[in-house]
Amino acid sequence: MTSVAGYTISEIAKIIKGEIISSFSPEMPVKHLVIDSRKLISPDSSLFFAIVAKRNDGHKYINELYNKGVRNFIISETPDNADICKNANVVMVKNTLFALQLLGAFHRKKFSIPIIGITGSNGKTIVKEWLFQLLCEDKKIVRSPKSFNSQIGVPLSVWQIEPEH
Repeated sequence: MTSVAGYTISEIAKIIKGEIISSFSPEMPVKHLVIDSRKLISPDSSLFFAIVAKRNDGHKYINELYNKGVRNFIISETPDNADICKNANVVMVKNTLFALQLLGAFHRKKFSIPIIGITGSNGKTIVKEWLFQLLCEDKKIVRSPKSFNSQIGVPLSVWQIEPEH
């Protein structure tokens, strides 16, 4: 997800209560949050969160992303590749998902704008799309891509909020 916020790794480390274990270029602005190595946009301004889930572990994609040019990583396990720690910004946290949520919450608090939350068992995505169509002519709208209404999707969606919203 993209934001023009441009937080630096130094700022992000403080926000998520992480420890910088490698500082390659700590003042480089981060604009994109990445959790999926297949959806990389602009590697030089991306930050990869190595999310650990039941069926997958984001840490196994660090080398791939590093080779694609990503130089900003949030991890909860020591990387296998020592070169990454020499030539990248690496922040260690206890829980990468919680760190992503902290960053999303911090970013959201910077803006005093209304939020519409849609809940229920069925139909959330279509209602979200209808509301977008109804409101987009009069308002600048941020909406979750696809069905990003999970513990991962909400912070990624909130990251898109910009000052002009």
